[in-house]
Order: sequence, then C-alpha cells, then structure tokens
Amino acid sequence: MTRSRKVTVSIDLHGHTAGWSETPEAPPAAATTDPAAAAFFDVDNTMMQGASIYWFARGLAARNYFTTGDLARFAWQQAKFRLLATEHAGDMSQAKEAALAFIQGWRVDDVERLTEEIFDELMAPRIWAGTRKLAQRHLDAGERVWLVSAAPVEIGRVIATRLGLTGAIGTVAEVVDGAYTGRLVGELMHGPAKAEAITQLAAVEGLELSRCAAYSDSANDLPMLSTVGRPVAVNPDPALLRRARERSWDVRDFRTGRRAVKIAVPSTAAAGLLAGAVTAGLALHRRRQRVG
Repeated sequence: MTRSRKVTVSIDLHGHTAGWSETPEAPPAAATTDPAAAAFFDVDNTMMQGASIYWFARGLAARNYFTTGDLARFAWQQAKFRLLATEHAGDMSQAKEAALAFIQGWRVDDVERLTEEIFDELMAPRIWAGTRKLAQRHLDAGERVWLVSAAPVEIGRVIATRLGLTGAIGTVAEVVDGAYTGRLVGELMHGPAKAEAITQLAAVEGLELSRCAAYSDSANDLPMLSTVGRPVAVNPDPALLRRARERSWDVRDFRTGRRAVKIAVPSTAAAGLLAGAVTAGLALHRRRQRVG
C-alpha cells in the first residue's frame, strides 16, 4: 500500500495533543449531504471484538517476538484494566512508560507492515458487522468517518485504510528519520484527550460537532460522546449503558448471551499502546537479534 500520508499534529495551550492521519487510499466519498457532519468510532469492542492491541500482540507472538506466557500475562493485564477499573494516574503513567519502551528504535514502516499482516489474519474476522454497517451508512451519506483510538496513529491508519474509512485519530509518537525515538508527543489518546482531539479536528476540517456522531462501548469515552450531537453506545459496558439510558442516547448491542462476556476479555481501556508482555517480548526479541 502507499506509504505517503498526511499526518497533522496540534498541541493546545495545555499541552494536549491531537494526532490524526488521513488514509489516501480511501474511496471517493459520495455527494456530501451535510459537509459539516462526520462520525467518530472508538475501536476496541466498538468496531472490533476485543482489543486491537491484543490481537496485534497475538500476531507478534505467532511471529516469535515473545512467548505465549508473555501473552497470557498481557491478556490478564488488559482484563484487569477493564474489569477491575484500575485506571488511575499510576496505571496511566506505567502504560506510558511501557509504550515508550516498546517504540524506541522501531521503524514506522515495520510497525505498519506488521499491522497490515496482523489485521488481515486476526483483526478483520473480528470486525463487528453491525458497527461496520453503521460506519458505511455515514460514508454513503457523504460524511467522513474517523477511528479514534489510544493506539499509535499509524496503527489506527492501517485499520482505517483496510476498512475504507477517512482516517484515524491516535496517540502520536515522535519519529526521527523514520524511526520512533521512544518519546510521545503529548499524552495517550484516552478519555478527555479524545474529546479534545475531535474538537481540534473539527476546527481544521470545518465540522460542526452538534451535527457529528460518536460511537463507543466504554464509559471512559463519555467526554467524546458528550462532545457530539449524536452519541451512540455500542456494546456498552454497564456504566456507559446506565449513562446512555439516563440521557436517552441510542444504544446498539451486537453481542449475544455468553459471547458478550467472552469478547470483553481481553480488552483495553487505557493503555492502547504495546504495554506489558508486548514491551517485554519486543525487548527480548531485540536482545536475541543482538546475540544472533
């Protein structure tokens, strides 16, 4: 696929960063019925069953970047984030440190290539057909559709390209000479940062947020959902479902019975970058390369 892309980074007075990437291979949009409208979709458990970062880790494990034991520990870490609601400042700090350890020295092209391969193998079969149809309705109406994820913006862009969407909003990692430096530009794209990012994007793209829609499964995305005029809870967690009912928001649930419980684990609520086992595994892989 074409490697050229437009990436825009904006930092506000408080140091918050919005990073977004367009997908140049996306098909031409239909005649725009409302040029001020767009849709924003969370990825994990909204567009995709489970966490994109977990499936990325699974793909790396299959390529011998780390062991199945490492993967099991990573899965537990992700489940703890989700089910025990351990997202506080300390956890976010640890997640950021893990992200920094992962990205240092890796080339952007390598991450994109691996993401393309792993998407086709593991992620594509787990795209929610119902959510994908919702996105397509926006595209058919001539509206732009963006993914919004805590994952690196390059990974989000690959997923958006594969789905034929407009682009992705994600965490921005500093890149020098085509390689990650190990530093993030701003903070993780999580919680209030998502709302700030789509607000910044709307200003650049001429969107009116009151005419825009947002879709998410998690109460962590209440700031983003509250920013737009058409919030939709998709496969909602209990906290989001309760809030959606209180506010008379639309609710879409594509899960059924026991399957709904299974797909919630593993998931990601905060880190969105390659934390835990991924970090350890890639470090081990680098050491093996040096020894070999």
